[in-house]
Amino acid sequence: MITADQLLVKQINKSIVLNTIRKKEVISRAGIAEFTGLNKSTVSFLVDELIHEGFVKEIGPGESKGGRKPIMLTINDKGGCIIGVDLGVNYILTVLTDLTGNIIWEKKVDLRLGEGQEKVIELLLQSIAEAVANAPKTVNGIMGIGIGVPGIVDYRKGTILMAPNLKWTNVPLKDIVENRFEIKVHIDNEANVGAVSEKWFGIGIECSNFVYVSAGIGIGTGIIINGELYRGASGLSGEIGHATINIYDEICSCGNTGCWENYASERALLNYMYAQLERGNQDKYINHNTIDGLNALSIIRYAREGSIIAVEGLKEIGRNLGIGIINLINTFNPELVIIGNTLSLAEDIILPEILNEVEKKCLVYKYHRIKIRTSRLKLHAGAMGAVSLVISELFAHPDIS
Repeated sequence: MITADQLLVKQINKSIVLNTIRKKEVISRAGIAEFTGLNKSTVSFLVDELIHEGFVKEIGPGESKGGRKPIMLTINDKGGCIIGVDLGVNYILTVLTDLTGNIIWEKKVDLRLGEGQEKVIELLLQSIAEAVANAPKTVNGIMGIGIGVPGIVDYRKGTILMAPNLKWTNVPLKDIVENRFEIKVHIDNEANVGAVSEKWFGIGIECSNFVYVSAGIGIGTGIIINGELYRGASGLSGEIGHATINIYDEICSCGNTGCWENYASERALLNYMYAQLERGNQDKYINHNTIDGLNALSIIRYAREGSIIAVEGLKEIGRNLGIGIINLINTFNPELVIIGNTLSLAEDIILPEILNEVEKKCLVYKYHRIKIRTSRLKLHAGAMGAVSLVISELFAHPDIS
């Protein structure tokens, strides 16, 4: 009779084997045994199970070190599909990937700021349905749906407790999506999933301690400590966009006064532009005729084309991002700070301003030159992080036959 303890050990060992194959990309059974310290017969048995379940495949012989050539293994990209959704304040980005995170299909839907909850959820479900319809046939089909949302999330229940910029409270999004598609759903804060995506697929792969700053309509942070996502006592850490940096400022959408995102977000950039136009400052790119079409992407484009107002606005946002990043560095002393989401696309304009602020004012930076970079994943960080929620669950808990 197999005991519960034996099943647990088998599950742990299976996870170790699967993750070793993922990290090494190509490796033999003997290589897994050598790397993990597991018994060769145990490795062979678990690999055979993983091949049978569709997670792993053999890709032919490798180089011999004496004797028979080893059969090499890799993750089976045709083993299943995953859907990842970045539910932003002004967009929905949905991707369909294979088990290795390669994007098979994607779609971006723009949202009107202030769009009603019912309409946004309808568009979200439509996007997921399109991803399902575009999924190729695989061994295990669609193995999960991950969703990143801009707000405070009970990630265990999959409930959005509060999303200030969406004006949502207590939305059981996991239940809504699972009831529609009968596929397991994972939901987390969008900055958390951005941090996870950088750890799995981005520039955080080799870092154990870093902070991901999602700079979009609002600001959120995902914190990686000792290689793991830091959630805090109740899973609600990272809302540093709502840390007060000016006690005399106007009220934020969260109800607090003088939040960081009031100064350093896409919304703050738009407010800066509107203020400039009210003062009579304009150029051939940004004027009263173009005001209705302004958003972060158009402002970045105008800056590239030569708009002085756009460049100055982005520089102002860069300086304000730097103020918050100083607080992050002084608090967490990370190896790396990664800036993602829409504003990261203006890297050449905002990053020098951020670095200048940090060099002048950050206490810790004087003794430890923390790296500050923009995300390689750019606007895909949230969606790929949502994919990572599913992959990390699959790889941590492969099914036991």
